[in-house]
Amino acid sequence: MRNDYVFPGRSVAGISMILGPLLLVTGTLLRSQVNFFFPDQLKAMSEHPGLMTAAYTCFLAGNVLLWPAIVALATRIGQTRPTLAAWGGVLVLIGLFERTFHAGIDQAARGLTERRGPGFAESVVSESYQDIHLFSFLSFTIMFGWYVLAFAAYRAKALGIVQAIGLATMGLLPLGVLKGTELLSIIGTVGLCVALVPAGIGALLEGPKPSRRTVLLTAIAIPALGALAYVSTLG
Repeated sequence: MRNDYVFPGRSVAGISMILGPLLLVTGTLLRSQVNFFFPDQLKAMSEHPGLMTAAYTCFLAGNVLLWPAIVALATRIGQTRPTLAAWGGVLVLIGLFERTFHAGIDQAARGLTERRGPGFAESVVSESYQDIHLFSFLSFTIMFGWYVLAFAAYRAKALGIVQAIGLATMGLLPLGVLKGTELLSIIGTVGLCVALVPAGIGALLEGPKPSRRTVLLTAIAIPALGALAYVSTLG
């Protein structure tokens, strides 16, 4: 039997709109006391490993968790502005993929810092910083995609003017490997919270209550996923 379900679903999109921006702003603020450029980031990873691991992990988790929110927002825009929805959604998603790629390099650098010291890690990063790879040609999506999506959301009346401006401020967020926090980082992540968190809360409150079957399946799935997550770390 057909229904009106649209991937990824109201609940998933709502949770994504809330947790994604909040985790991004948390990660941004946690590393706000460390100088922006990578030598200082590496030094801080050596001197304050717990803090920096938490900062980079929160930022990465927020970045990954954003994709359902972007898909949901693009779907809503597409009801009246399909071309703008396609361009904005695709560009932002590619930008999220690229930030995830950068996070992998950040993780490798943290490993080098732990095992070989920040000086060695700095030399490796500085020598390889300009290496060409696929995402070298797609860096513009990290910033430009947010402007397109914000314009599309405003034109489609999916977001109000204040929320659309908040969404656009994510285009100010610096890009690249081992980047710390500056004022624009805080403006961008706080702007994202302004844009998406109210929409996420609204999506959760306006949606139908989950059925008993859904609650039961969720209660079973959460510990099962936790077990799978643990097993994944073993190999």
